[in-house]
Amino acid sequence: MENSKNLFNELEEFTKTLGADNAQVISASEIVLDRIFRDICASNSCGMYGKCWMCPPDVGDIDTLMSDIQKYDYALVYQKISALEDSFDFEGMVEAKYVFYELTKSLKSTVDASKFSKILHIGAGGCGVCKVCSKKDGKPCRFPDLAIPSLEAYGVNVSKLAASAGMKYINGQNTVTYFGAVLFSL
Repeated sequence: MENSKNLFNELEEFTKTLGADNAQVISASEIVLDRIFRDICASNSCGMYGKCWMCPPDVGDIDTLMSDIQKYDYALVYQKISALEDSFDFEGMVEAKYVFYELTKSLKSTVDASKFSKILHIGAGGCGVCKVCSKKDGKPCRFPDLAIPSLEAYGVNVSKLAASAGMKYINGQNTVTYFGAVLFSL
């Protein structure tokens, strides 16, 4: 158990060195799943529905994905909080999401998967690996091994995920907060 605690602390600290504001390992059993989030995706409020291989409906069947989440033992939950000029600063939100995508890609490329029996990276809506998803051109995913599905596509209730990890979902006026998770089993 002591080795696990050391590994968890190392993961949390390493994630912060990559730019996360907070990082916490929790039991994967604490992740609240609900298929309603797929319905929210289908409403296309983010504009990515059917336009990204890692978003619904192309990412996979919601029941299968929620079942997959339940096969992991732990989740490294991380967040990036970014300041905005005001609550209408759309450009700031886009830039913050780009910074978050870079954090997620760095984490995916540097976390040593050999330490785990299985691992899954999931992040904020949309994949972010490519500037323009090949789905928009009707072509297969260019980087399926690097692609990062969204938390919501898997049915994760992100506000409850934040609470389980001891993090705030909303971090004050004129901020935007993005979340990601690395699910793993030892």
